[in-house]
Parts: sequence; structure tokens; C-alpha cells
Amino acid sequence: MNGVPLFLSTINLYPIAQRYNKQRKDDPEVQREIQKLREIDRKVKAHEMAHVSVGGPYAGMPVYSYVKGPDGKLYAVAGEVPIDVSEERDPEETVRKMERVIAAALAPADPSPQDLKVAAVASVKLAKARHEIMQKKLKETYGVLDFKTYTERIF
Repeated sequence: MNGVPLFLSTINLYPIAQRYNKQRKDDPEVQREIQKLREIDRKVKAHEMAHVSVGGPYAGMPVYSYVKGPDGKLYAVAGEVPIDVSEERDPEETVRKMERVIAAALAPADPSPQDLKVAAVASVKLAKARHEIMQKKLKETYGVLDFKTYTERIF
């Protein structure tokens, strides 16, 4: 990836400050806690993999934050995926790239605030690239750089 990547992320779904008492593994409360951690782990990993699968070459590998459960196993409770939001040299390529970045940012069923920020950054770059394409077409077709000049010429 070129440029400085932004990160798509999940919100930490589990308070890290929570500590476990040394309880027995067969304690129903401990079993509920383990089940809760398994579910969070599954959701976090599914969220990040949605970014990766849609982001393609613009998305990096997910990085997870883990907590140790009362069973001694590690569970993912947050994650992030780097994504390249740099503009390409050609505006048409930038349009294709930003459309993919926006789709990757919004791919999870529950986009995080950071995901929405990445989508917004990519949307601005997408609009800029489309504007450049429109200006180029106006100049090639009508010999003007903006629509205002074109309408002044015909009216």
C-alpha cells in the first residue's frame, strides 16, 4: 500500500478493566463469561474480515486486541484493518479505488465510528476525482474548464 493508511476498526466490545476472580471453570457465572467472550471474539473477527474481503488490495491484515478469559484462552475484543486511502495518479483510478474503500469501510453490519470516518474521507476524495473527470470532459468537449463558463458561452 502506498501513502499513509487509515484504520478501519471495531470498538472494544469488552471492558479490559474487568478482572476475573479465581473461580472454578464449572461455575455457571464463569461459563457465561466464557460464552460472552466467545461471542465477542466471533463478532470482532467477522467485522474485520468483512473489511478485508471487500477492501481487496487496499486493505491490510487485521490486528486484534485480546483479553485472557477465565479459561486461560485469548479472546479478540477489538480489531483494526489498515486501508490505503491515498489518491491514484489518474482520477478514474481514484474513483474506482475510493468506491472500493467506501464499500470496505461500510462492509460490516455495524460500522464503527472510525469506519464511518474512513468512508467520509474516501467520499471526499471520490467527489474530487469525479470533479476532475468532469472538468477534463468539459475542456475536451467544449473548450472550457467549468460549467459556468460553458453556460455563459451559450446564453
